[in-house]
Order: sequence, then C-alpha cells, then structure tokens
Amino acid sequence: MDTGKQLTLPLMMSVGTAVMGSLQFGYNTGVINAPQTVIETFINDTWRDRYQEEITPGSLTGIWSIAVSIFSVGGIFGSFSVGLFVNRFGRRNSMLMANVLSFIAAALMGFSKLASSWEMLIAGRFVVGLYSGLSTGFVPMYVGEVSPTSLRGALGTLHQLGIVVGILIAQVFGLEVIMGNAELWPLLLAFIFVPALIQCILLPLCPESPRFLLINKNEENRAKNVLKKLRGTTDVSADMQEMKEESRQMMREKKVTIPELFRSPLYRQPLLVAVILQLSQQLSGINAVFYYSTKIFKDAGVEQPVYATIGAGVVNTAFTVVSLFVVERAGRRSLHMLGLLGMAGSAILMTIALALLDQVKWMSYLSIVAIFAFVAFFEIGPGPIPWFIVAELFSQGPRPAAIAVAGFCNWTANFIVGMGFQYVAELCKAYVFVIFIVLLLGFFVFTYFKVPETKGRTFDDIAAGFRQTSAGGEKHSPEELNSLGADSQL
Repeated sequence: MDTGKQLTLPLMMSVGTAVMGSLQFGYNTGVINAPQTVIETFINDTWRDRYQEEITPGSLTGIWSIAVSIFSVGGIFGSFSVGLFVNRFGRRNSMLMANVLSFIAAALMGFSKLASSWEMLIAGRFVVGLYSGLSTGFVPMYVGEVSPTSLRGALGTLHQLGIVVGILIAQVFGLEVIMGNAELWPLLLAFIFVPALIQCILLPLCPESPRFLLINKNEENRAKNVLKKLRGTTDVSADMQEMKEESRQMMREKKVTIPELFRSPLYRQPLLVAVILQLSQQLSGINAVFYYSTKIFKDAGVEQPVYATIGAGVVNTAFTVVSLFVVERAGRRSLHMLGLLGMAGSAILMTIALALLDQVKWMSYLSIVAIFAFVAFFEIGPGPIPWFIVAELFSQGPRPAAIAVAGFCNWTANFIVGMGFQYVAELCKAYVFVIFIVLLLGFFVFTYFKVPETKGRTFDDIAAGFRQTSAGGEKHSPEELNSLGADSQL
C-alpha cells in the first residue's frame, strides 16, 4: 500500500492530539529556566514577609533547586504508574484522565503568587511531573499502536519532536516582554491548562487503540472498525492478522515482572544496555543546559542571555527534525556514538570558553557556539535513540517491565542533575562541564563495546521482527534481525 494513502486525517488527528502530552512535558522542562530571577525574588519577598528577615543564599538555592527537580520526582512516580492505567482504562482514556493532573498543577502554580506560597509552586511542579511521567508512557504507546507498521518509526519520533517544540514555546513565552516578568510568571507556569483543555476536547473524537480493543478487551469488531477509520480503507485484514499474532505471542509468552527481569541472566545484557543508554541521555549534561542555560549564558557574559537560550531551543527543534530523517537511514549505534563524541567536544569548547572569559572577551561567542553544538549533537543521538532501544531489545513478555525500569532510571538521573547541578556549578565554576565530558566519553566507550548495531533497519521492521521472536528477550545479531525482518514481510 502507498505510504501517502496510509496517512489519513483520523490518523493524523489521533497522533497530533496525543503528542500534545509530549508538548506539555517539554513545556514544563523548559518553562522554569527563563523566569528564574523573578521567581527567586518572589521566594525572597515571601520569606521576608513571613520571617521578617532576608533569605540566606543557601536556603534560596535549596528552594529553587527543589522547585526545579521535584518535577523529576513526580516523573519517577508517573512513569512507574503507566501500567496501572493503560491496561485498565485504555490508552486514549488514560491520556484523557491524566489531564486532571495538568489542571491541578496549573491551579497550584498559577495561584502561588496570590497565596504568597512557594510551597504551592513546588507542589504544582510535583503534580505536573506526575502528569509528564505518565505522558512519556502513554503517548509513544498510543502513537505506536494506532500507526500502520510502515509509518510507526516516523510517527513514533513525533513524541521527541513534541517535547522539543514544548521546550521552545516555553522559552519564547518566558521572555520578559511576554510572560517572564514579575507580574505574569504565574500565568507562564499555569499556561499548561490551554493544551490540556484542547486535548480534553479532541481526545474523545479520537479512536481507542485497536490493539487495546482486540488484545485487552477482545472486541474484534470494534478494533476492525477503528482500523478502517484510521487506515481509510475497508481491507484491514493484514493489520488484524498481525494483532492476532501478537495476541497469540503474548499468551504464549509469560509476562515478566521487574524482580524477574533483574534475576534472569537472559535479560541482564539487554537490560544493562537499555539502562546505560537512558543514563547517557540524562547524564550527558543536556538538562543542565535546559534548566540553567539562561544563567550559563549570563555567566559567559552574553548581553541578552534569554535570546541565546531561545536560539538553543531553535537549534534543538531543527536537529530533532533532522534526526527524524537520519535515524531511519543510519545505524542507532553509530548515531549514538557520533552524538556522544560531538557533545564531549562541545563541552570541552564550553569549558575553555568559560575558563578564559575574563581574559578574552570574544570567548562569550564561543560559549554560545559550543552550547548550540552541544544541543545539536544531543538530538542526533542521545536524544531520540534511548526511547527506542528498549522496544528493540525486549520481546513482548519482558517489554513492559523493561520500559518501567528504563523510565525510572531516566527520571532518577533527570532528578539528580536538576537537584545537584547548581551546587556543583558553584563548586566547580567554569570547570563544571568537565564532569559531563568524563561521563560522555565513558558512555561512548560503553556504546562502542556493548550496544548492538541494527543499521538500515527502520523502527517498523524491528518492531515486526521482534514480534516474531520467541520468548526470552535474547540478543540478536544484525543477520538474525535481517532474517526476522524478511519473515515479517512475508
């Protein structure tokens, strides 16, 4: 069937509506960055009103770091709870229900200034973290299940694109002339109620995942009708056959719990690869740049740091679009290594620029170029690839448990960076990125020796190939994968 014909209006609407969850996740990652100074002033004023004394720098840094990183704590709990919702309520209804958290978070953060309560701001950040943790599970799952096999890879990467577009919107809205000022910052943080409201209106018009209807609910006719609508054709026998095969595979293959995943030597190698790749995404230093880039540019002597931060957001979005096309053609392993090495090189440049700033004035321009390059290399490899690798390495039985473990590791590392970066930056000053250089080179060496290459394989091929594998989550050579891919095309 022609790819163009498969991209129907109901499919585009379903995927577009779901990706609003990714957009909210990205928005909340980037939104706290630009208004740091005005929010710190609010915390200081609130403290003075309550205790009749100025807040100590240590307490201010502590409260601010908690406000930034509590988002990740919510994400940890959210990502672990995905399974509780999707199999009971369905993929679409789970996304719909999660928006309640978005509205609660918007209210808490939006009214925090009015209530003179930075505790409400922290609570709101935690609740929206819960929402984001759930979204990182719901969105890729729903998008993957409504997409035709030949488009699953391309449409699946829209989750990452949604995240980076959300970050960019947050950076633009965070400008002082728009909402990043002393009067409007609560509205900036509460703005998430807008995409949540749009999603609440549009989701009921989108179909439930046909896989959920057939495999979980055993409603074959409903699944068939949904597929006809999504594919824009009356002949959906190939899709139905594929889902029935998946259902049979799931019955044959025992569901693996998280403790069993750790105990079994069969899963040790793929689990190690999945976890280290998640850590390579978060401990690369990218979130240090996203959370604190305005401050980094300011320290680097950039006159309008917030515009430089937006520039980084534009680069981030542009290279995510580039990666959508490149990742389907090049090998995962080679792209990941290129990204890690490029980030390490950029971090070396950044360190030199920050160290020599006082002696050489034009070093501030080098720091901007280095940060832009750092962000670009991130989106070439460590940004999108870890999200796919879990599904590639695990078959049906252990996959849900593996996704939960990988998500937990991702969010925990996110929390560590969000909580600790400011303290480490104060301690190391210009040399803070040396830590990330060491980590990036370590991840590069690990990827070189331990991560298998699946070059030339699109996501849909791999997904189809792994559905055909026997139980166990065993590793496959590229030759075995190719033979599986050939089987899946028959």
